[in-house]
Amino acid sequence: MPAVLFLLMLLGALCSLGQAMSREEKHRLRNQVVEMFDHAYQNYMDHAYPADELMPLTCRGRVRGLEPSRGDVDDALGKFSLTLIDTLDTLVLLNKTTEFEAAVRRVLSDVRLDNDIVVSVFETNIRVLGGLLGGHSMAVMLKEGGQHMQWYQDELLHMAKDLGLRLLPAFNTSSGLPYPRVNLKYGVRGPETRTGTETDTCTACAGTIILEFAALSRFTGDPVFEAHARRALDFLWEKRQRNSNLVGTTINIHSGEWVRRDSGVGAGIDSYYEYLLKAYILLGDDLFLQRFNIHYASIMKYISQPPLLLDVHIHKPLLPARTWMDSLLAFFPGLQVLKGDIRPAIETHEMLYQVTKKHNFLPEAFTTDFRVHWAQHPLRPEFAESTYFLYKATGDPYYLEAGRTILDNLNRFARVPCGFAAMKDVRTGSHEDRMDSFFLAEMFKYLFLMFADAEDLPFDVEDYVFTTEAHLLPLSLSTAPHSSSIPSNRTTEEELDDTNFDWTCPNTRLLFPDPAFPRNLREPIRSAVDKSCPRPAPYREPGMGRPPLRAQDFMANNPEHLELLRRMGVSLIHLKDGRVQLVQHATQAVSAVAAEDGVRFMQEMMELSSQQQKEQLPPRAIQIVSHPFFGRVVLTAGPAQFGTDLSKSSTGVRGFVTVAEPYSGCSEITNAEYVQGHIALLQRGQCMFAEKARHIQKAGAIGGIVIDDNEGSSSDTAPLFQMAGDGRSTDDITMPVLFLFHKEGNILLEALKEYREVEVLLSDKARDRGVDVQEAEEGCLTEATTPTSFEPVGQSQMSTLELDELAPEEVTPSQEEVSPVDQDTSPAEEVRPPEEESSPAEEVRPTEEEASPAEADLSQSKEERDSEEREEPEGDTDSSSQSVDELLADWREDLEAFQQMEKDEL
Repeated sequence: MPAVLFLLMLLGALCSLGQAMSREEKHRLRNQVVEMFDHAYQNYMDHAYPADELMPLTCRGRVRGLEPSRGDVDDALGKFSLTLIDTLDTLVLLNKTTEFEAAVRRVLSDVRLDNDIVVSVFETNIRVLGGLLGGHSMAVMLKEGGQHMQWYQDELLHMAKDLGLRLLPAFNTSSGLPYPRVNLKYGVRGPETRTGTETDTCTACAGTIILEFAALSRFTGDPVFEAHARRALDFLWEKRQRNSNLVGTTINIHSGEWVRRDSGVGAGIDSYYEYLLKAYILLGDDLFLQRFNIHYASIMKYISQPPLLLDVHIHKPLLPARTWMDSLLAFFPGLQVLKGDIRPAIETHEMLYQVTKKHNFLPEAFTTDFRVHWAQHPLRPEFAESTYFLYKATGDPYYLEAGRTILDNLNRFARVPCGFAAMKDVRTGSHEDRMDSFFLAEMFKYLFLMFADAEDLPFDVEDYVFTTEAHLLPLSLSTAPHSSSIPSNRTTEEELDDTNFDWTCPNTRLLFPDPAFPRNLREPIRSAVDKSCPRPAPYREPGMGRPPLRAQDFMANNPEHLELLRRMGVSLIHLKDGRVQLVQHATQAVSAVAAEDGVRFMQEMMELSSQQQKEQLPPRAIQIVSHPFFGRVVLTAGPAQFGTDLSKSSTGVRGFVTVAEPYSGCSEITNAEYVQGHIALLQRGQCMFAEKARHIQKAGAIGGIVIDDNEGSSSDTAPLFQMAGDGRSTDDITMPVLFLFHKEGNILLEALKEYREVEVLLSDKARDRGVDVQEAEEGCLTEATTPTSFEPVGQSQMSTLELDELAPEEVTPSQEEVSPVDQDTSPAEEVRPPEEESSPAEEVRPTEEEASPAEADLSQSKEERDSEEREEPEGDTDSSSQSVDELLADWREDLEAFQQMEKDEL
């Protein structure tokens, strides 16, 4: 089951609110930013230059080939003094024009771009090409001022064009998507140049080119760069999933097939969305805004679960792809500010701020209950970026305090004698010997702008757009001459329909008639990580008012209980994927006493969830042992907290399956003569799990399998689900009952429909069932992990445990915030079709065309499935076998994609 989200909004005595920051304090922090920049920049120049980056722990430069390889991270290094080029426009913004002039002279005299070295096209574009263009923009601006850079004759622009020409060979593909790497000296020539062998690239890698390449074309008058960048964006747009309007994370640069089908706003996709909006801002082409708006609507529909941003699958966007977030998504609130959608920006930023306060920095990845997933922090600037944009939009001094927190943590935890060192583990405070160039390029720009006054700036930043590396490109480029040979790429009138979109930026003053507006949005999230302002329980006179509802007595399908919740200010919110969220608003309670009852109810529900969470059981296995499967198909099943404990059974329970009538199992079984001695199949919904079990046990069943009614749910993507009791003693249930998600359950139902008699084994793990089963287990089957570990976080907890059985919804309580499980679910099985006798290495994945019939089967309505389950199978065996094979092949394809996603790192 997908992790259930819960949120408790505690409203009561407020902690002291922050006051406006004094002008003197802002100036002190502004000067502190400059001092910190000097510390980092001067140590780079003293100990590392002309190397690409500084190693701050050992006080030396990082030269590629002389230091142990760090894998793909080193692809940013090209022996072109990366940090110096990346820092050029930062020097100007911080009023260091003398240092800037000296730095430009160093770049012109020392930097070579024709090194025989393979570099990342993406990183070289945003850092080096962007740095040269930003430096050129600053040099032109200073020269026009008449006091500095009077000798400058576009030398940086000439270097930028040279570099652009060296990157162009990467775009020589049939799709127009660039190869991820290029040799600066030889281009893309194949293995002899260590390039041209890749087949995949990330969406952001191919979609984060347009600003730099278009600026290069506009500056130089050569349209070739902008044309190639537009072609790559056009291809990505054409390959979006047309139903969800989302893009995947990794794409094949030759075929355009999605390699990783998970979609979010973090690593692998982030700056693709950013560049669509900023391309409109910089170039004035409505097409980019139209595309961004379509994507943004889908992001807010599927990915945004305020305050969280959770990855989903592009083909099934209601299915979460993971239960953690990466730190790169911290840029998104800033992008939402540019879009003009302030409310979700405030909410997500507040969540990120709480994580920052808990761990001092944003971990590279963190779970939805704010625990560390990946502990590193390479001094990323995205949170500072969003903080700056929110301060600009709201004027709220709260964001100045957030900026102060960033400054203080950098000085307290990351500052070392030779610069600032990345955090190897935010939990222990250990360092890593790296200071990436983006730290100087981005972090100090945003922090300085946050605390500086307008008169402190050498130019008006409103005349520029920030690239993803925070390089400054002038908005005047929108009117610069560019060749009409660049195609408009407009297709159908339907695509250009802009009636649903706002085409102007909002006046932020109109958004905030009440200065407390941002604070009101933050208050419900503020206590998400750290407990704040606890209140004592109010005095209740004996006999006064209705007794409060206790969590252990709550029945989600009891109208009287729902009315009691309403009186306590607790409401049920129906989420778009069929789940239900419990939310408590004290102001909506009928009285102050009822509001406190609501608070205690939610706290009790949390304790109940915690107690049940500690009783987590490992997953179970349902193995199809009859012909033609012979044990080769094993389905991961969720356990129950009642009935036979299969881990204590050496043989498990084996029997033929039959569909119970009624299928819900919520009343007396009418086909008891068929259920007796069989394992009954039931549909989730309408009553408690234990009630279903008692009905089929009374009918003589030897076991039960409950199949999820949430269409598309799968153990591939959902956390382990286990069925709870009904609050009463369940000792009377003496048979095993297991739970299957919809996708796995549909495989079992299809097999039953086609083969009439299907025998399964219910056990704690798969058993040997024939000569081929050993191979199947070794080659395909992996034990599932239990992704349901639990630990309290302040007042915030979560549980994937089902407390009630609704149809088709579930309610699981929590307090204060959204808190799904903290770790990913690894797929628990891989399915091999019955006819397949080859080794795992010989598996052939079906094409999308071949898998489509199975997709059609999966999308059938519940009514169709119910009727089909009761029909006798028709047709010959061959056609039936093909249908099952297609279903299994489609499932395996999704499983393989998910497994690949799990292996990938940021």
